[in-house]
Amino acid sequence: MTGSVQDRQAEAGTPYDVFHTDCPARNVIDHVTSRWGVWVLISLRGNSLRFYELRRSIQGISEKMLAQTLRALVEDGLVWREVEPTTPPQVTYGLTEFGRDVGEPLTDLFDLVTQRLSPGSAA
Repeated sequence: MTGSVQDRQAEAGTPYDVFHTDCPARNVIDHVTSRWGVWVLISLRGNSLRFYELRRSIQGISEKMLAQTLRALVEDGLVWREVEPTTPPQVTYGLTEFGRDVGEPLTDLFDLVTQRLSPGSAA
């Protein structure tokens, strides 16, 4: 692999044009703001979790969608992945520094919405 989008950009030394369809930063934004990407970043905000702990924390996500979302976020450099060589292997995920920086505004938004909603107002 060629490294995360963040690493490639730092090496290139040129700004991204996020409005261009070929911009790699646009893909990162798509992954972060995807239906499940937001929930993964919020779920990992406080601590690292194993795959099944993460799946339990995000109700409604399938194993397939969680695996795809995690794969994209790891490739983007937002999430780290550690495999423990046990039988079966235990895989743990957590936020990188970049992931914490990107996830902080999402966490703030999540906290604001949950604090402002009155009980019973959500569908």
